[in-house]
Amino acid sequence: MPRIHRLTRAVLGSLTLAVCLSGRLAAQGTSQDHPGQYSAIDIETGSRLYAGQCAQCHGPNGDMVSGIDLRRGQFRRPLSDDDLRRTISAGVPGTGMPPFNLQPTELDGLVAFIRVGLDVSGTPVKVGDAAHGQTLFEGKAGCASCHRVNGKGPRVAPDLSDIGAIRSVAALQRSLVDPTGAMWPINRSVRIVTRDGRTIRGRRLNEDTHTVQLIDEQERLVSLMKADLREYEVAKTSPMPSIAGTLTDDERSDLVAYLLSLKGLR
Repeated sequence: MPRIHRLTRAVLGSLTLAVCLSGRLAAQGTSQDHPGQYSAIDIETGSRLYAGQCAQCHGPNGDMVSGIDLRRGQFRRPLSDDDLRRTISAGVPGTGMPPFNLQPTELDGLVAFIRVGLDVSGTPVKVGDAAHGQTLFEGKAGCASCHRVNGKGPRVAPDLSDIGAIRSVAALQRSLVDPTGAMWPINRSVRIVTRDGRTIRGRRLNEDTHTVQLIDEQERLVSLMKADLREYEVAKTSPMPSIAGTLTDDERSDLVAYLLSLKGLR
């Protein structure tokens, strides 16, 4: 085969490969990182729209409107993703929030950017129906068997009464999917053996140089002097199971919505 023909075929082959790779990369960019999340393109779209349409009133950090902090996902009342879309589209009568005529993809982008905490490098999480999330919390998900909410439930795990005011949407989902990775150090389980041979297991509440306080397995508050301990072991993994594989993507979104709604007793 003449050299010019071989060269032409090589060039055409390279171009074909480049086109295929570009198509794959474009498809990856438009796909979700995993089910239940928005895509990177959604976030970028929302970032541009927010800068042009929303930042003038809500501010670059999303906290210039009283009672609302978009970066932290805090609103005057719990809002699902569908609620957010309706609010953006219809506006809020009697306030400075006008209606916006946006395409569905643009609405998805704004919601994604809000759910990512106005951080284009973050991971947005869809927020579903809080009422169904409560049903899951108390039933299928099994959360109520360990966690306490508004004075109801056991104390063997952290009280979640105001968890929606403390953790962001992304942090809540991470806690559900990867409990060990999201666990706060002070909430780690401990195993203690005292000098007189007693073994105590429970959840650490507080610790300083000389003492440690915990809730034991019988939900009793225990305070101990470290000088009286023979062994003191802090667990490296969370006793909480991951919901991955237990709940569907929609159920996970609903459970996140319920946790986000927990702002403490008012």
